[in-house]
Parts: sequence; C-alpha cells; structure tokens
Amino acid sequence: MDFPSISHHGGVRGVTGSCHQLHLDDVTSLLIDCGLEQGRDVRPGAQPGELGFDIAGIQALIVTHVHLDHVGRIPALFAAGFRGPILCSEPSAKLLPLVLEDAYRLDISSEPAQVARYIEFLEQHIVALPFECWHALVDRPGVHCAIRLQRAGHLLGSAYVECEVKRGDDAVRVVFSGDLGAPSNPLLRPVLPPERADVLVLESTYGDRLHADRTDRLQQLETAIDRALADHGTILIPAFSLGRTQELLYEIEDILHRKALQDHPGDAPTGEFAQWGQLPVILDSPLAQRITSAYRELHRYWRDEARVRMGQGRDPLAFHQLVTIDSHAQHQRVVNYLKSTGRPAIVIAGNGMCSGGRIVNYLKAMLGDPRHEVMFVGYQAKGTPGAVIQAAERAEGFVQIDLDGRMYEIRAKVMTLGGYSGHADQEGLVRFALGQGEPARRVALVHGDKDVKRVLAEVLRRRYAGLGVEAVITIAGQCQAIDGTRGRQ
Repeated sequence: MDFPSISHHGGVRGVTGSCHQLHLDDVTSLLIDCGLEQGRDVRPGAQPGELGFDIAGIQALIVTHVHLDHVGRIPALFAAGFRGPILCSEPSAKLLPLVLEDAYRLDISSEPAQVARYIEFLEQHIVALPFECWHALVDRPGVHCAIRLQRAGHLLGSAYVECEVKRGDDAVRVVFSGDLGAPSNPLLRPVLPPERADVLVLESTYGDRLHADRTDRLQQLETAIDRALADHGTILIPAFSLGRTQELLYEIEDILHRKALQDHPGDAPTGEFAQWGQLPVILDSPLAQRITSAYRELHRYWRDEARVRMGQGRDPLAFHQLVTIDSHAQHQRVVNYLKSTGRPAIVIAGNGMCSGGRIVNYLKAMLGDPRHEVMFVGYQAKGTPGAVIQAAERAEGFVQIDLDGRMYEIRAKVMTLGGYSGHADQEGLVRFALGQGEPARRVALVHGDKDVKRVLAEVLRRRYAGLGVEAVITIAGQCQAIDGTRGRQ
C-alpha cells in the first residue's frame, strides 16, 4: 500500500457513523471521528455500537464535533483497548463529556458511581486544542504529521481537520471536513474554506439541494407566536438538545426583546405586550439545559453579533421568561397544566423526531386540540412519528407515537419552519471544495446518501471544469491510497 492512505470505517453507506483512518505508514495512523452508525446505515450483521476495525497503530483520535454520529463509538474504542489522546477543539472538550454521559446513561448504565468513573476516565484522555494552530502529532525519521483545527460552523466547537503529512521531501495536505454548517447561524462564526487541500474528504448530507432563504424565519416564528397567543395555545417544538435548541432560544429571545421595546417604558404592560411579556418559554430537557449552560460559558467562541448582545447586558440563552424543567414529576405537572388551561406557552423538548423523549407526553396530551401547534425546525426521517405528524400539515390525520399501539388524532396545527438546517447546502459544499483560490486536488465524498453523493460529484466536476481546473472527484469506498506528491488515490 502507498502511504499516506485513508480507510473509511463509517460514513460511506449513508449519513451516520463518520469514522476515517489516515494511515501514515504501515504501523502508524490517526483516527478522525468515531461515530455511531444509526438506522439503515448500520452494516449488515453489525451490533449497535460495535467498533468494527482493528485499533493497532492508531496514535490519536481527532474529533470534529460531538454529535453521536461522530463520537458515539468512543466507548467501543476504549473497550477495544485504545488509550491514546482524544484531540478536539476547546468547546468540544467541554461538550463531549456531557453528550457521552447522557448516551452512557441511556445505553449502558445509569448507576451514578459507574457513570462517574466512566466520565473521569474519558476526561483523562481529552486534549483541547485551540483553533488555527498547528499541533505536531507524529515526528520521527521518515514521517511527520501535524494537524490544525479550523471552525466548521456546524455547532459550537465543530471543526474541520487539516493534516499536513511529510514523508522525506514529499508533503501532502489531507483535509477532513467533518460536518460543515450553513452560513447564517446566529451564534456561530462562519466557515472559512481551507487555504489548500491535496485531498479533501467532504461531507455531502445536502449535496443535492439548496436551502431555503433564512432571512424570513424570524418573522415566521414571530407570526406563529402571535397565533398561539390569540388561540391560547402552546407551540410544541421538537428539537435536539445540541445546537438547534440553543439557536432557537437565541432567536426567541430576540423576538421577546424587540416586543418589550415596543412597550412604553414605565407604563404597565397591557394587551398584546402584556401577553408577550408573560409568555413562558419552557425548556424541558435536562441534557439541553446542561448543554445550554455550557454554551453560555463558552460565549467567547460565539460570533461577534451574539457577543455584542452579551455586552449589552442581555443573556440570549438565559432570559427571564425562560423556564427550565428538571424532574419527571415537574415535567408531568407542566404537561397537565398546559393541556387543561388556556395559558399560551412555547415548549422546546427532545427529541427532534418525536420518537422518544419528553416531547412525546406533550404530543399525546395536545395533538387532539386545535388550539395548539407543532412546529418542526429540523429534518424528520421517514417512518418516524415526526414525519407522520409533519405530513398532516394543513390536514388532519392519525399517528402512533410509541409502542403502546394507540393512534392519536392530529387536530393541532402543524407547521415546518425552514432555514434551521445545521448543514451546508450544495453551494456551501462546493464553495468549501474550491477553497481560498486553490481548489482541492482530489475530493472524496462521504456522509451522504448514495444518490446525493452522485449529484454533488457531478456538480463539482462541472464547477471545476468551468474554472479550467482538473481534479478527481470520487465517492469514497473502503480505502484510498494517496500519492505523497500531489494526492493520487
């Protein structure tokens, strides 16, 4: 085998399980992400969470971000004997234990002492790296490798990884995109494409489409809240705990702040303003609360506009109308209260596809009442309760929410609020591949459905040809060799 080369241990069958091994020589390699394969992406015959590859020679794991489809196989990696460093950005170093602790409690054990031992063990292996700085990982005669993390804009701390590999007089730069974010996230700094890449391993989740314009989503959200106030109903927002929830809170705070400014200072609030000023925003997810607290502590990593708000004395993730729900008993009381009263409210609860979590009890209690509204802000996978409810938009129907077999009538209003995708669209992916004036020489597409990758590959070929640049665009297979000069796969 020629070196360096890349083996893919996930992220090639679909959109989950990202895990890529960069071989520097026949005994030395790095692992970029170690994600959980989920749903139809699980390899035939594989057990959930199974590692599926030999760890011999792996010097370090580099984490692009802390979603489970990029870090969920870390427990299996430890179980296989890996004891090397886990390198990630400084925000990811704070978020990773929160995410893996929650997964450990759900999938392995909720016994407090066992959970504490696991998290202590995990934290001993985490090494936080600053953005934009080179870090040497391997330096011995015949092979040198340094990495640099750059902001990826997908969620707080997300990074793409630049690997500079030198063998003798030859050098090659391999870039792993991780998941790239859309440009209009109000909390995150935008993505700056790599200055160069001899080989680019590029995600392709939305490589076949362009996202809807984000500019009107605040107005749509405000209109929906006005509607809830008029109907004395609750807006139910199923949202995942990491990333989307914090973005929603930020924008809801912005709306509430603007509404408060419309009132006359010193006057007692009346009418519409009184309703807006008393509207509770209920965050009902213990994990989302812990992550939101971490986001607040990490505000120095926010984009400039968001940090300005903090400097003005506003707290976009802990405003006074935000109510957090901890215990299950408290959760059930809130569900019963909102069901039985005419008190308007906004509820953000997990999980994002309505297939579990606390959102389920809200849906069971309120789907049958037209006063209420279910607002989707994320993708609903085919076959999930969320997809069934979403399909009932502007039409009534029935949905089975859990395994009890009961069908629930959908009489609540249903809407989909676009513009909240956490992934770059086709244009963003192409822009990333074209770099800062020097396009990537070779692009291997991962982390996307088969047909989507084919579409993106063809678009990239056309864009490269239009620039008069030759490049090799491939859909990643199991292993690719890279020529040490300029990236032959």
